[in-house]
Amino acid sequence: MNFLTRFAASAWALLLPVAALAAPFAYVPNEGSGTLSVIDTQVDRVVAEIAAGKKPRGTVISVDGTRAYVSDQPNNRLVLIDLAARKQVGAIDLGESPEGVGMSTDGRWVVAAIEESNEVVFVDTTTNTRAFTVKLRGKNPEHAVFSPDGRFVFVSAEEGEAVDVIDFGRREQVAQIAVGARPRGIGFSPDSSRAYVGAENSSEVYVIDARAFTVLARIKAGARSNGIAVHPDGKRVFISNGGDASVSVLDTATLTITVTIGVGQRPWNMALTPDGKKLYVACGRSGSVSVIDTERNVKLAEIEVGKLPWGVAIR
Repeated sequence: MNFLTRFAASAWALLLPVAALAAPFAYVPNEGSGTLSVIDTQVDRVVAEIAAGKKPRGTVISVDGTRAYVSDQPNNRLVLIDLAARKQVGAIDLGESPEGVGMSTDGRWVVAAIEESNEVVFVDTTTNTRAFTVKLRGKNPEHAVFSPDGRFVFVSAEEGEAVDVIDFGRREQVAQIAVGARPRGIGFSPDSSRAYVGAENSSEVYVIDARAFTVLARIKAGARSNGIAVHPDGKRVFISNGGDASVSVLDTATLTITVTIGVGQRPWNMALTPDGKKLYVACGRSGSVSVIDTERNVKLAEIEVGKLPWGVAIR
């Protein structure tokens, strides 16, 4: 090995730990300003704004971190954004009034809840085309979320007081689970055995057996509970309370609320960093994202973003 080869190898070895420790970006769809705010989670500040349609809402990031898929509600489409170039590179027609979007663990499928037609559209990310749709029994679907094992998609039906269950392999709805008024956010335990659903108008969280499709518990949360984020260790669930300007922490072993943390006004959808150490909460009326230290259960920062932030996506 000559000097230049040894030098290059040494330099690369020095760079590897830095790359491995690089913090991810958080992407915030702002439905009032038509942008994605890009937050560097290492320093907790906005480093870019990306045009993302007229009214961006549901957002997911590809497994390799190169692309964002964003529902553009009034334009009835899924916007594709190149995150390196920070610009739109395509769009896929979805149907009238798309809302929340989800992604399969392997990144192959993006699902979008379509309000007006009461269905879920499945997009194949290998071709970036619509593959198929599934009609729902519930009315006004808000969120569509894959179970981590990829077997099912749970869909919150805002006006149906229910969660619709799609069997992905069968490409059809196989169950409907009654919950409280106006169900919104959905999160799964890491092993796919449980689902947690926020019911906004009843201010409750429902714990669901995600294999038997039955309700295990209903827990009183804060006023207008809606967003759900499950910690990677499965031991805690974070619930945003839109009417209380707070986030509650649910202990999944005891099914009790252990602490409530103050955040910005009208907290909505949220996302955790991959290591679970920080939670980013979109606060619509504040035009900000609240950052929570999940180990100490304290708010670390309030980051100003665009107008009416709807949620947060982190890969």
